Amino acid sequence: MRSEFDDIRAHITAEPPRPSELLELAHSLLDDLEQLRTREAILRSHYLALLTAARATVAADSAGHPAALTFLQHELAEHGQLPDGEQAQRILSDAVAAQSMLAHLDEPAGPRRSRGARGPVCGGVSRSLRS
Repeated sequence: MRSEFDDIRAHITAEPPRPSELLELAHSLLDDLEQLRTREAILRSHYLALLTAARATVAADSAGHPAALTFLQHELAEHGQLPDGEQAQRILSDAVAAQSMLAHLDEPAGPRRSRGARGPVCGGVSRSLRS
């Protein structure tokens, strides 16, 4: 599968590089990296908050707290992820299916079957490069 980086490499090697185009590409890539760093920091903070709430919930349950789920319920509600009655059954089904798939991860995979000749594969929408 081709990545966006493969597309960029192919473009750079296909034509003699023009400094202005490469500089524009470098600025665009740096902007993308900055956005990704910010997004990663936000995701890490959400993960930490959820992990903290989960640990506090387990600790409260171990200590016999009468409302042990409060920490986790608050964190889920904070992000609009607290399931209502209709969603509960679907979420439970998804969790059972995920556990079943995880249990089979360690099993050896069977031999891969050849599907014959394949055409080019698109790896997704890529950055447009001016020529």
